[in-house]
Amino acid sequence: MEINRRTLLAGAGALATAGVVPRAAEAAPARAPIGMLDYRDVTLLEGPARAQAGRTLEALLAMDDARLLRPFRQRAGLPISDDRFGGWYDFVPEFHSKQSMVGFIPGHSFGQYVSALSRGYAVTGDARAKAKVDRLIAGYAPTIRSDFYQNYTLPAYTFDKTLIGLIDAHRFAGNAQALALVGPTTDAVLPWLPGRALNRPDEERKPRAEQAFGWDETYTLPENLYLAAERGAGERFRTMARAYQLNDAYFFPLANGQNVLPGRHAYSHLNALASAAESYIVDGDPRHLAAARNGLGMIEAQSFATGGWGPNEGFVAPGSGKLGDSLDTTHASFEAPCGSYGHMKVARYLMRITGDSRYGDGMERLLYNAALGALPLKPDGTAFYYADYNQAGHKTYYDTKCPCCSGTIGQLTADYGINAVLGDAHGLFVNLYLPLQANWRRDGRTALTLTQTGSYPLGDEVAMSVFAPQPVRMALRLRIPAWAGPATRVAVNGRVQPGVVPGRFASIVREWREGDRITLTIDRTLRLEAVDAQHPDRVAAMQGPLALFALGGDTPGFTRAQLMSLSQRTPGGTEWGFAGGPVFAPYFAFGGEQSRLYQVVTDRA
Repeated sequence: MEINRRTLLAGAGALATAGVVPRAAEAAPARAPIGMLDYRDVTLLEGPARAQAGRTLEALLAMDDARLLRPFRQRAGLPISDDRFGGWYDFVPEFHSKQSMVGFIPGHSFGQYVSALSRGYAVTGDARAKAKVDRLIAGYAPTIRSDFYQNYTLPAYTFDKTLIGLIDAHRFAGNAQALALVGPTTDAVLPWLPGRALNRPDEERKPRAEQAFGWDETYTLPENLYLAAERGAGERFRTMARAYQLNDAYFFPLANGQNVLPGRHAYSHLNALASAAESYIVDGDPRHLAAARNGLGMIEAQSFATGGWGPNEGFVAPGSGKLGDSLDTTHASFEAPCGSYGHMKVARYLMRITGDSRYGDGMERLLYNAALGALPLKPDGTAFYYADYNQAGHKTYYDTKCPCCSGTIGQLTADYGINAVLGDAHGLFVNLYLPLQANWRRDGRTALTLTQTGSYPLGDEVAMSVFAPQPVRMALRLRIPAWAGPATRVAVNGRVQPGVVPGRFASIVREWREGDRITLTIDRTLRLEAVDAQHPDRVAAMQGPLALFALGGDTPGFTRAQLMSLSQRTPGGTEWGFAGGPVFAPYFAFGGEQSRLYQVVTDRA
């Protein structure tokens, strides 16, 4: 079966032609009716996600404190050693972006590392993570100086990340000093900020001695400014958040269905949609919700089969064929950790606001086809950056230490649990089918614990069991992927349930008792997806949510019949194949060998 990707995206994600948010959503009394569980309430069980989250936290714990604090201490005139991360992270006498990215954004990812450690502590309770957060906050405090940002390439960018580190350290690691430092940190950067959101394409066109000074991301600030106000930093942060909304050049055109994405920097403008969603939750302007919905729909409409987007960090023009062209021209196909983190965050916002399950389909693609396959972060700042969908692709580390993705990978893996299960006063929403335990609380007490295991996505089965101290009436909603085949079904204690529709949550409302068992069988359709309409002969093989990469050297073209005969070599295994063909595998199941996401087909559809 060959699928047009736009068919799968119809509805929740693909509102690119919509004008404004539907009237029903405008009138909704609660602007985010679905809540989020606490980090402590979702525990990953043994599996790839837990292993990756654990490895990433260990790498963050092993990062040297003195190296992390070095750029701040250097600008403050405090003693430093010669030991450093280098790469993007440390000051150099003279930075030239056309020659090297060394010295690009000193200290930029410090706040993200603190944020990831704080969230990691909230998830695991690992005392080492809290102790490291406390040390880093204490070490950062005496370094706060306005001249840190003098002749600094991206002041808004680094402030944004420092801010989330501080407010996460306060909320998730219980560090009171961190909240007290939010004000001084903000005062230090204010002289270097423009006071409003700047449109990056305009800034990039201005003549400058150093082009990187036109790359700052002022338009991503509102989300974390709103969160700072919510967490007690003060009302001025809401005022700042409103000042940095990129309304006229970005949000309002998107809200009106105008695609202003082509040519813009991909990750930061996706990330800005989180600011639009948070703006809607706080202030209620339906144009901000429409901007987030339409913007994400436009992005998903130009996504690769993996869920990734933005070759060479830019959005392409619809109908241009440039997505398919990129398979031959670049190895920088998708900023995988950054893009996965930002996309999942925006999709989670929209799922909470709209209740639409299909936002989870994109999150699931990115989980299995990008996030889980990232090479591990190393304590010296070596990090995985670009997923490579070139016709001769490889997984490789970025060639410079501490790129932006070295900061987001820890936040991404710490958030796996809260992305997997959401909740409201009536029950749980299961979005991702990772092995886990999730607690649903009523009146502050755990009323029900859901344990989830199974073979999915390498098999069809998701198994769930209920622990409840007392019988409890609750709604359990299970995301049914839009691509799910006709054999998809849900059974409770062996009895098949009605209301299973692809692209919607299957809702089971009942009195749950100790020992109740739920079996979700997801018919993992095998299908082919073309990279874009201009390259119908470049197709990816998909089994359920998994994009299957052909491994090894150059491979010849295949017929569609050959690709549609792909099957797992062993039940639940990570290798697929067909007679006479190469090994195919999902992204998380291979390392640095040559791989190819899109296959050339030799016959017409």
